[in-house]
Amino acid sequence: MTEKVLFEHYKFIADPGQEPLRVDKFLINFIENASRNKLQQAAKDGYIHVNGSQVKSNYKVKSGDIVTIDYKSPPRDKELIPQNIPLDIIFEDDDILIVNKKAGMVVHPGFGNWDGTLVNALAFHFKNLPIFGDETRPGLVHRIDKNTSGILVVAKNEGSLTIMNEKFTNRDLNRKYWALVWGDLKEDAGIIEGNIGRSLKNRKIMDVFPNGDFGKTALTHWKVIQRYGYTTLVECKLETGRTHQIRAHFKFIGHPLFNDPEYGGDKVLKGTVFTKYKQFVKNCFLSCNRQALHAKSLEFKHPITNKIMRFDSDLPEDFSILLEKWKNYTLQRKL
Repeated sequence: MTEKVLFEHYKFIADPGQEPLRVDKFLINFIENASRNKLQQAAKDGYIHVNGSQVKSNYKVKSGDIVTIDYKSPPRDKELIPQNIPLDIIFEDDDILIVNKKAGMVVHPGFGNWDGTLVNALAFHFKNLPIFGDETRPGLVHRIDKNTSGILVVAKNEGSLTIMNEKFTNRDLNRKYWALVWGDLKEDAGIIEGNIGRSLKNRKIMDVFPNGDFGKTALTHWKVIQRYGYTTLVECKLETGRTHQIRAHFKFIGHPLFNDPEYGGDKVLKGTVFTKYKQFVKNCFLSCNRQALHAKSLEFKHPITNKIMRFDSDLPEDFSILLEKWKNYTLQRKL
């Protein structure tokens, strides 16, 4: 009988002190865009191993366990499938692209999302985009979350990619986000400061470590755009660019983003106990079925010409409908 040859795609070592945890729940904390259904199917097909032995999805991972996902085919890290997916391009010249990414689109390929991403679309529409470190991310200077909409910069040549990477690393630019958060903020403007690092309890989200004993420095400036009583529309300016920075920072100060499931914003956090109000919030969740966060504007000096470039994007339809609902609700409360 021919031995089944498997190729290692992922490898994780359980931290010291790891409490027993189902292997599917353990892995979902580490692998971006994974789902429990996909991981359970991988276990059923014999692709999940612990300490070299095949395990079922209910195996309890313990401290020091070596967990791998091994498939029949080699890793697809180098494979990129060009796809004819429409792009909303705000600006283009010989050096850069400014793309308005829609919510729900993953930026680059990864576990469970090998196609349908922004990078798959870029590979179809633009040939020979430059690569910096990862062949599955040609042209990418930065990224935003799958369910965050808004402006992204793409470099079209190596010179632009190098310079734009430096600008994002050194924060030599000005980017602003709009977010709808739960609650009525006491001030009209403020600063949220606190190190951000991977959560010690849930590896898929970030936590704030205010004492600075863990994570990386993070600073978010915010100001109120519109108050709706139980929610507030804010503009956020980032001085740092940490993963999930806005989402983690506003959860930290007790104002999670509206309909953000990972950070506790997908339930009624402020308002009345009346059934009519709860139904209103439920309708709001349905109209904007994601965290209410949009990368609104970006300003920087062009990487080649050094000319100041300013870009602004309209709010997508789901976000606009959400704000209109809260505006109307606020008006009705005042009658």
